[in-house]
Amino acid sequence: MGKLNLKPQMVFDYFEQICEIPHASKHEEQISRFLQDFGKSLGLETIADEVGNVLIKKPASPGYEDRKTIILQGHIDMVCDKRKDVEHDFSKDAIKLVVDGEWLRADGTTLGADNGIGVAAGMALLADDTLKHGPVKCLFTIDEETGLTGAEALDAKLLQGDILINLDSEDEGEIFILLSE
Repeated sequence: MGKLNLKPQMVFDYFEQICEIPHASKHEEQISRFLQDFGKSLGLETIADEVGNVLIKKPASPGYEDRKTIILQGHIDMVCDKRKDVEHDFSKDAIKLVVDGEWLRADGTTLGADNGIGVAAGMALLADDTLKHGPVKCLFTIDEETGLTGAEALDAKLLQGDILINLDSEDEGEIFILLSE
């Protein structure tokens, strides 16, 4: 259990782990490796492409094999900004998290919740063995913040599925779903 003690606990525990790993745009090597190790530690098929995108596949629960395949997609880089009075090296320092009443924030830097919280949600779904589900794929792409180069370099064959849910949205309380036919 993480130090944050926030709910949903598994999501925030993974978010806390993500914040320990430098993951600036164009420098996602460590977070990509972390996700590859995570997928493999769960015994799930894990694929990393040449640019650092990671795809983790979770097979359907018994009895749910005929359900549509859902792809959850999030990006693993973050915008790096800090206050002028804060010493922080985004290439090696962890994000210092602060629980401030009902809010989670970073101490003098950007939080990286865009899209770290989406990545954490995908990880929690992959790790949860109590859910009954059809096939699930989690796609984690690099460099969304400065050019979408991870998405542009992605082999479209990796996106074989029926429903794509992008875990990165700017509209609170809204979810966007792309259905393929």
